[in-house]
Amino acid sequence: MKRVAFKMKLKPGFKQEYIRRHSEVWPEIAALIKRSGISDYSIFLDEETGTLFGVQKVSGDVSSQGLGAEEVQQKWWDYMSDIMEVNPDNSPVSIPLEEVFYLS
Repeated sequence: MKRVAFKMKLKPGFKQEYIRRHSEVWPEIAALIKRSGISDYSIFLDEETGTLFGVQKVSGDVSSQGLGAEEVQQKWWDYMSDIMEVNPDNSPVSIPLEEVFYLS
């Protein structure tokens, strides 16, 4: 199992809305993520910059950022597009991060 990390950007003033939407994450999204071999998924926020930092364990071939072919994922992206920086297809602008240190 590998760990995957990435960063995204939250628009100013939307912290509480982002938290609310994720506390009510759609069951279909949660099931898709788990079915895809993704586990131990956390998202952290740097409030000073609005940077969201995601980290997850992946046992399959794709992280959550690679599920764009799934209709429910596209709908989730549309739902989140008003509070995050997004690409033309409403997927979040997501930048992979290189692991440079790990201590288990």
